[in-house]
Amino acid sequence: MKGDYPLVFSVTSGKGGVGKTNMSVNLALCLARAGKRVVLLDADLGLANVDVVLGMTPTRNLFHLFHEDASLQDILFDTPYGFKILPASSGMSEMLALSTGQKLELLEAMDGLEDAVDYLIVDTGAGINDNVLYFNLAAQERIVVLTPEPTSLTDAYALIKVMKLNHGVEHFKVLVNMVPDAKTAKEMFTRLYAACDHFLSGVSLDLVGYVPRDPGVRKAVVNQRPFCAEAEGGPACAAVRQVAQTIQNWDVSANLDGNIKFFWKKLLFRQ
Repeated sequence: MKGDYPLVFSVTSGKGGVGKTNMSVNLALCLARAGKRVVLLDADLGLANVDVVLGMTPTRNLFHLFHEDASLQDILFDTPYGFKILPASSGMSEMLALSTGQKLELLEAMDGLEDAVDYLIVDTGAGINDNVLYFNLAAQERIVVLTPEPTSLTDAYALIKVMKLNHGVEHFKVLVNMVPDAKTAKEMFTRLYAACDHFLSGVSLDLVGYVPRDPGVRKAVVNQRPFCAEAEGGPACAAVRQVAQTIQNWDVSANLDGNIKFFWKKLLFRQ
């Protein structure tokens, strides 16, 4: 079980279009409904999507933290779904690659949230650029989202490979999205597992769940609402609720690697 410190997990992918932000938003909603204090960080810094998925227009975002001396509390934005977001900017080239100083500034700013949050969800960009890798390194756990497409599988493997070979990260969770059935989800996971087992010694993958295709998801996206609010009775929402329950039972104490973390002071002195 999780202790009295915030648990930080990223939701990430090797390619775009796999529903990563949708998973982040709906996991945040489900964890909030379970009585948890949740903050969702939009870490796709130059191409923000969290506010778009939610149909919201925050007046400040992370650009203002780095370039206009705003505080984290100035940026933190309440949603009507029980969780808060830290929105990113869109179309700002200055945000596409954070400097070392900006990365440290963000970690320092986040320390102010440590006693006010149970879960920090980090919705990364897609791919293997510097920002994506950085936010994955700063998380305690990583959920890699893929779909039943060959390119999704290949790109998920590429992300895991870079994280393992360049940064020593060995533990990953896998969430298979938009599947027709459980059999397909397990086949996709098995293929990814086999590739990692064969080529990346020491990598550990766990299937955290799968989310079936659901017409309610598309309707929710069009209406800019979480599908667990728009189509609460649908199969996709039921699946995400199950994943959220699984997350609440994670024990990450044995899985911390040597990379710098959000809330590192709290983690360092938690014993």
